[in-house]
Amino acid sequence: MTKKPQKRTRETQYNVQIETANEKGVAQMGLSTSYLWHHDPKHLLFTLSRYKFAAKMLAGKKNVAEVGCGDAFGSRLIATNVYHLDGYDFDPVFIENASTINDAVPNMSFYIHDILKKGLPEVYDAIYSLDVLEHIPPAQEKKFMKNMVTSLTPGGVCIAGTPNITSQTYASEQSKLGHINCKSQDELKKLFEKYFSTVFMFSMNDEVVHTGYGPMAHYLFAVGIGVK
Repeated sequence: MTKKPQKRTRETQYNVQIETANEKGVAQMGLSTSYLWHHDPKHLLFTLSRYKFAAKMLAGKKNVAEVGCGDAFGSRLIATNVYHLDGYDFDPVFIENASTINDAVPNMSFYIHDILKKGLPEVYDAIYSLDVLEHIPPAQEKKFMKNMVTSLTPGGVCIAGTPNITSQTYASEQSKLGHINCKSQDELKKLFEKYFSTVFMFSMNDEVVHTGYGPMAHYLFAVGIGVK
């Protein structure tokens, strides 16, 4: 936690910011988001925009899970729109960090869990997973999807966000190391259609979500509704 400021602002309406900082401390970024802020600040904007899209899609849901939550800095956007959010990640380092930076948020909980080994310990109204599918080995993709689907209510919603395979020409070498399962828009839709009765596809370029031409999208969203 950073040192709490004590001074008063020259314009009275901003003193509430000082008061909040004195009461709650200055907000802290997570491991991943802090790295982005230092090395590629614009990418942090793109990441938060992905969470904003998911938050709008899931607004009003009661029991929501995030698979692969990482530091969960963006997850708070979801938490402000749903009744309760559980974050899962197989890496204890990220779960510890997520719990630390979100310790004051009453409707968020975090757990270590490997989705490739088994389904989630609870059944949820909605599950979302951003920037995870591309890291799943193709041979384990079916297990990944099945374990998420079995953790959903029959009418549940599932959202996956992943880089478009056509974007990988422009990806950094660091990203390419982990991106072992990128898909085209058509491939992602076909995958979701195996498990959900209705599938909506969205494209994204930078922070803008749209329904434009799939091959020219940098990032893809699949929204599956109703488990088959």
